[in-house]
Amino acid sequence: RRSSDLWPPGGATAQSFFYVREPNCHPGRGEKRAIRQDKKRKSANRMKYSWILLAGLFTLAAAVPIERSQKKEEEPVSEPPDTGLYYDRYLQEVIDVLETDGHFREKLQSANAEDIKSGKLSKELDFVSHHVRTRLDELKRQEVSRLRMLIKAKMDATMDENVQIDHMGLLKQFEHLDPQNQHTFEARDLELLIQAATKDLENYDAAHHEEFKRYEMMKEHERREYLKSLDEEKRRQEEERFEELKKKHKEHPKINVPGSRDQLKEVWEETDGLDPNEFNPKTFFKLHDTNGDGVLDEQEMEALFTKELEKVYDPKNEEDDMMEMEEERLRMREHVMKNVDTNRDRLVTLEEFLKSTERKDFNEAAGWETVDEGQIYTEEELRRFEQELATQEIALNERAEQLRRDHEELQQRQLELDAQKKEYKQAVLQMEQKKSQLIDQQAVPAGTNGELKFNPQEPHGAPKAGDSPPGPGGEAQHPPATPEPGHQQEEAVHQNIPAH
Repeated sequence: RRSSDLWPPGGATAQSFFYVREPNCHPGRGEKRAIRQDKKRKSANRMKYSWILLAGLFTLAAAVPIERSQKKEEEPVSEPPDTGLYYDRYLQEVIDVLETDGHFREKLQSANAEDIKSGKLSKELDFVSHHVRTRLDELKRQEVSRLRMLIKAKMDATMDENVQIDHMGLLKQFEHLDPQNQHTFEARDLELLIQAATKDLENYDAAHHEEFKRYEMMKEHERREYLKSLDEEKRRQEEERFEELKKKHKEHPKINVPGSRDQLKEVWEETDGLDPNEFNPKTFFKLHDTNGDGVLDEQEMEALFTKELEKVYDPKNEEDDMMEMEEERLRMREHVMKNVDTNRDRLVTLEEFLKSTERKDFNEAAGWETVDEGQIYTEEELRRFEQELATQEIALNERAEQLRRDHEELQQRQLELDAQKKEYKQAVLQMEQKKSQLIDQQAVPAGTNGELKFNPQEPHGAPKAGDSPPGPGGEAQHPPATPEPGHQQEEAVHQNIPAH
């Protein structure tokens, strides 16, 4: 992960904001920490490119470079390494956009490091083209939006919900842009960006040393905790094994002082394949100015120490810690820069390099003391570090307990919701059953063969079966009473009598 994706306000590295405890990697257990080796190798080279960009991105080579093969010239330009700043992407994008403006590029070529750091170059922003300013405005709005999201993420992790966030106030802690103007990129923004990058890069080495100290204390803490978990016999064996590995690590050839005649002549002979009796500092400088820009940057300087580091550290050896190797590389580079880089611009010119070869200590034959031979931390510092870990562990346990209770509450609430849902389903099912019963009761009867059978509705007022039809006056007529058998003949006789 790019360190620019993290947010460590007030420091140049992510470690000052988040300290991530890595998995237990007990020393001497055989782990080579390949992933962290690659990460630290990258972080050891973080600053080199930004200072070239800030102090002379287009500086023309003063010395005549040696001829390069055509094949090497055609190699694609590699992406600039991460500077380690949490605003690295913003910094690189701003520089890339400014490079496209011819006027600004000319001013940058003629500017020195002091002009850049003092903010004098920032005034030239008023003369860049309109489309460049538009693109810079867009970059600043994107950066402000990114910072807002980082602020919100931190607030969400450390504060209660429904808390109003003062973005304007929180943005003031970022020093690489003007928080009062969040929409346009002005000269003040370029000035603040340069000043912040300069200060943070200068503080990078100190932050890296502090990070390495914490790494070593963590390693020792985990070793002691591991020993506590063993019985007496196994603890004794592990202690003997640990001392044996330390002794084996110290069995290496003499380490030359970085930047001394012996160290450079060894590179001249073994890396460059030249006769050590014909060592020439000027030719050596041109050989190792790999990009031909007339200066040795920090990456080119660190490449000179590879042979010395290989004498002590081998990733295949269990006793060699690659994290220590990167710390050693940083210490060597600091030593050389302190003696050679007289103007402290993090770049070594040919003149500065030649003057360093005239120093008395250039011919120093004494060896170099590696980082493991000195005291990195005190017992008091280790004790405070362990107290800090204990405090963090307590806070994490409390947080874990709170999350557990919240989880149980959510589970209980889910059970209640599931019960209510079940009741609702039963109620709906009962309603559907009642509705189905009503529909069945009102359904049309069917015949013997399944055909529909309809009963026609009788007209209103029609007599029912067995009723007499109404009389002339509308009164109901009743059927005549059946005469008794004795009277039937007499009634018939009377009916046959003609009327008068």
